[in-house]
Parts: sequence; C-alpha cells; structure tokens
Amino acid sequence: MKADFLSTLGIKDINFGATTGRSDGWLKTSGKELVSISPIDGKPIAKVIQATRDDYEKVMEKAQQAFRKWCMTPAPQRGQIIRAMGDLLRKYKEPLGKLVTLEMGKIKVEGLGEVQEMIDIADFAVGQSRMLYGLTMQSERPRHRMYEQWHPLGIVGVITAFNFPVAVWSWNTFIAAVCGDVTVWKPSSLTPLTAIAVQNIISPVIDEYDLDGVFNLVIGKGSEIGEALINDRRVSLVSMTGSTEMGIRISEVVARRLGRTILELGGNNAIIIAEDADLDMAVRATLFGAVGTAGQRCTTTRRIIIHKSIKERFVNSLVKAYGQVRIGNPLEDGILMGPVVEEGAITALQHAIEAAKSQGGKLIYGGERLTIPGLEGGYYVRPAIMEVKNEYPIVKEETFAPLLYIIEYENIDDAIFMQNDVPQGLSSAMFTSSLHYAEQFLSAIGSDCGIANINIGTSGAEIGGAFGGEKATGGGRESGSDAWKQYMRRQTNTINWGKELPLAQGIKFDLD
Repeated sequence: MKADFLSTLGIKDINFGATTGRSDGWLKTSGKELVSISPIDGKPIAKVIQATRDDYEKVMEKAQQAFRKWCMTPAPQRGQIIRAMGDLLRKYKEPLGKLVTLEMGKIKVEGLGEVQEMIDIADFAVGQSRMLYGLTMQSERPRHRMYEQWHPLGIVGVITAFNFPVAVWSWNTFIAAVCGDVTVWKPSSLTPLTAIAVQNIISPVIDEYDLDGVFNLVIGKGSEIGEALINDRRVSLVSMTGSTEMGIRISEVVARRLGRTILELGGNNAIIIAEDADLDMAVRATLFGAVGTAGQRCTTTRRIIIHKSIKERFVNSLVKAYGQVRIGNPLEDGILMGPVVEEGAITALQHAIEAAKSQGGKLIYGGERLTIPGLEGGYYVRPAIMEVKNEYPIVKEETFAPLLYIIEYENIDDAIFMQNDVPQGLSSAMFTSSLHYAEQFLSAIGSDCGIANINIGTSGAEIGGAFGGEKATGGGRESGSDAWKQYMRRQTNTINWGKELPLAQGIKFDLD
C-alpha cells in the first residue's frame, strides 16, 4: 500500500538502516534486505538494508565521541534542543501518525495520538532539563559541606517494540538526552520505517547544533545487532520493551557485565468491576482497553473480574458494544479496530481460545478471522470474549491479541486475589463507588501492579507519571515523575573548607 506521505518523511523504496543522526549521516549499509509489510493489506511498503556488525561499530564509535561533548553541554541547553525536536514533530504529526498506522495497523487516531505522546514528552523533558535536582545533606564534621549530584551515564541502548514504534523511543531518548546521555536505537524489525522517518524528522536539529552521534539508529536482526548491543560494555543502560522471555534474556546478559536495565515486559491486566460500579463507564473502559490497538498494547485489558450479581447484565452490554465495533482499514475515518500486526498474532489468538475451551472455558463472542473486501491480504480478526475461571492455566498467560476473559467473584478479597494471581504486574483498575473498596485496592494489600486506577481503565497512561510494572513486567519505569534518575549516576560529594581534617564518627587517628 503506497502512500503519498511517505516521501514527506523521506521514506524511499530502498532505505539504509543505520545513521549517526545528521541528514548526511546515513551509512551505506550492506546487510540483508528487510521488507516492511503493512498489516492492512499484507503488501510491501518499502525495503531497508539492515546494518551489519561493522556498521554497528561505526555508530558506537561516533556515539562515544559525541558523549564527551554532549555530557558537558548545560542541561537547559540540551532541553532547548529537545524543544526544537518537539516543534518538528508537531509539524510532521499527521504524516508520521499515518505511517505508524500503515506500518503497524493501529487506527489513525491512535497513530496520531502516539505522535502526540512524543510531543508531550518533549515538552516534559524541556522542563526536566532544569530540574535534575540533587540534595544537600548536613555533615557531622565541622566546616564540611556534603551534597549529591547526578551525572550522565553515557550510552543508552533503546530497544523498542512494534506496538508503540515511536512513542517509547521518545520516552527514553528525550529524557536520556536532557540527562546528558547519547542513545543508540534498535527498533522492531516489524516497524523499521517509522524509525527511519523519526530520524529524518529530527535531522535538521542535529545538523544545526552539530549533534552527530547523539541520536543514533541501527536497524538489524536481534541475533546480530541486538546481541551486540546488550553485550556491549560501552552501553551503560539498556532500555527494552518487549516480551517477558526476551526481557529475561536481556536482564541476564546485561547483569553479567553489571550494566543497568529498564525492562517494560508483559502485561495481563485486569479490571475489577464491583457490584456498585457505574456499568456504562465500565463497559466503555473495557471496550477501549480490550479492543484498542487490536489488543496489542502492553496495557490492554485482558481480564474482567466482575461481581456475580452484575455479570450477566455487564456481559450483555459488552457483547452489544463489541458488535458495534467497525473493523477495517485503520486509515479510514470511523474504523475502531484495524488489523493485528502479523499472521502470528492470529495464530496466538486462536491457540489461546482453543486452550481456554479445553480447560472448560466458553466462547461468548468473536475470535474468527475476517476478510475485508479489497484488503484480502490483511491480518484481521473479530475481537473475542470468553467466560473462564481464574484457575485455568491459560488465564495466567498473556495473549498479545484482542482476547478478553470474563471471571466472576463473590467478595472483594477474592477479586483482588484474582487480580494479583498472575505472573505479570503492569496495569490494573477497579470500577466502584465504594471508598472502602477503592482504598483497599490502592493499599499495600491491594493491587500489586505498577499502575492501579479507580474508575478508569487499564490503558491510556499519561506521560507525567512513571510508567512500568512489577513481577514479570520487569520493574522498570519510563517517562515521568523521577524516572529520569535511571538515566544518570548519583555521586555524593564532601568538601572540607576548613583548616583541619576531622574524621567521621569521631575517629581519632593521630601520629604523635
């Protein structure tokens, strides 16, 4: 599916897959071809010549050189550079958002919303550049001043997933940049063109401020480029978004060299719907949380844990709402659900449905593959709803597709137990009018997730809060709050401005 906005973003029929940032910084890579396929119709969009290990080394050498200059640039000046990049993203919001839709399949308003996230985090980073605060502590020794300060880490590796092909890069890169770090970006092989487009958008700022090597891109296989990145001692921090299995591998490799990681891994997110909930709100939140991005968000709603007294009424309303979801070409207005990203997602959905059935589950709605006229090669499914029990093994697994489980409960303690009774711990929510239920859910004996909401769904986090989860979700935090500290190293400093050398804890160490 060719589109006129591709040329606006500098996307050609054949593109090189590595750059150190400048408009003329694209390396003449010589790796294997990677064809970007649109899930909308299953047809090629463009090709990328992937980077080799030699290309990776060239990028890393430039990144090392750039860090020494960038880390000494005053942080507020670094913030102004991110502001300029944010302004360019505003200019190219529509074509970049459409490319996100074309390459990974989310509906147009979600693609535009993803670029808006980039703009929002750029604004946030500008303010953060003036708030990299340390503390002053009181020394126990006379005429001593003790304080802490934060220094840049160095090179940050950013590994992104297909479902948010540009926003997650900006969460990491813009915050890391104002902290004084340089980044090397390895995007998903399913969405390489969006990464190339982003580099083309920001290259005028890189040219203007001579920032070659600060914002780098390397497209290549995980087995080659990914492995090089996570094993590289020059990379101080690896921030990775993807599956729990991949996160475990990266965590082990980076830990062996005592590097740092930010891991944003699997989610198996639940909404508890209490007997006193506003059902209209709960249905709408469930619909967006379960169907948005065709069930391929890490915060997608995958489980509804609902009080038995209202389950039938809720399910009837939800099935009616699902029946009104328009499925089709996500570039068209009015479409609420586009395709899943590839054939494997359809296979995973149907496997999970059959597994749930074999364990005693009941398919209530959907699950079948769809053929959209004119888009016969696309990867379309009808979102599925299943009634299951909490003890079914399949419920503990994350199926990265539009599959929603309905589980009933009788008392709130059981509901919270069910909510927590999965390996993952990313996002959670409760719909209730009860202050007691809400406070219990948000307490230390409530949700064990990194995100817990009341009367809103599991999906749609704002950039001002730290984003991330616990348990098999990895424990990392990105975006807002004090997530910036992960991209820096803390240093405690003591200055003796007196004429004597007193020791701490009153220790005497005299020679006479």
